[in-house]
Amino acid sequence: MTKAATQFISPLTFQALSAHPVHTELLDADQENAMGHINLARWADLLLIAPATANSLAKFSYGLADDLLSTLYLAVECPVYIAPAMNQAMWYKPATQENIQRLTRHGVTFIGPDEGSQACGDIGPGRMTEPEAIVQSLKLQNSPGILQGTKVLLTAGPTREQLDPVRFISNRSSGKMGYALAEQAQRLGAQVTLISGPVAIPAPKHVQTFFVQSAAEMYDTVMQHMAGQDIMIAAAAVADYTPELVQTEKIKKQNEKTELNLRKTKDIVASVAKLDNRPFTVGFAAETQNLEHYAQDKLRRKNLDMIAANWVGQAEGGFDSDCNALQVYWENGQQTFTITDKPQLARQLLALIAERFHA
Repeated sequence: MTKAATQFISPLTFQALSAHPVHTELLDADQENAMGHINLARWADLLLIAPATANSLAKFSYGLADDLLSTLYLAVECPVYIAPAMNQAMWYKPATQENIQRLTRHGVTFIGPDEGSQACGDIGPGRMTEPEAIVQSLKLQNSPGILQGTKVLLTAGPTREQLDPVRFISNRSSGKMGYALAEQAQRLGAQVTLISGPVAIPAPKHVQTFFVQSAAEMYDTVMQHMAGQDIMIAAAAVADYTPELVQTEKIKKQNEKTELNLRKTKDIVASVAKLDNRPFTVGFAAETQNLEHYAQDKLRRKNLDMIAANWVGQAEGGFDSDCNALQVYWENGQQTFTITDKPQLARQLLALIAERFHA
């Protein structure tokens, strides 16, 4: 416990409720070598910091070690999980978000926070995730076999529809969500095939990856590798239209206006959902308005097993961001994943997919 934590609940009360010793001092005189934090660090299989204040996040981010908790964070070699808790304004502060991104790069996994009413009267993100949900998340993330023995095919990134030798139509997809899903699915025991459009991030390690450019190439590559797949996750932002005619020479800027004729591309995820012996099929929907309506419509119209929808064009999450939030729908069910880093969000979504796949 930190000094601030003992102002809310005494160490003696905590010890009585948990039936375990409570540590508060950096230099523990009861330890033979007065190096209690090192002994604790060696003992732990996993470190969960809950609740974690904005002050603690800043300490961890910059490697400060002025109390038992911050020193313990630096000393452990086991996985670290953090469940933040703070006022919504503190959560949104750029300094806090920078600390979160830095800790994510250091390998820390965040659980939450949730959104809702706060003790100060504000409403927004910053509530600590409920203890039961934290424990469930830890169980899921430390059960590497939930996708053991399954074959998962993923699409990720944008497609590029060529106009002429130097121009193309595309979108803002960075591929980060799809790549996070591929990497985490592999860690959860799946045999993963990733089919990626052009992105600027490295391919996940130990994942069979095929690179394509256009929607037509992605469609063909997906169909070539679909046999035997158990789960298909269509995270790619595939172009809906492609030019009818690709110019062989660069289009010159001559007229005030020009016309461009486009035709629909093949719908990859809908085509997969129509296959005999189809896999469990998961689609994605990026929306700027009426998210639930459009996501539910896409779920039914394309005969999907599940759809993960997210807002784009807002202050947080969406294209290019390292963080995102998802609203997931399936027949007679839905679940919300609040904003968090994309690797963490990928693990949460994959746990839900595994649960529905095995149901």
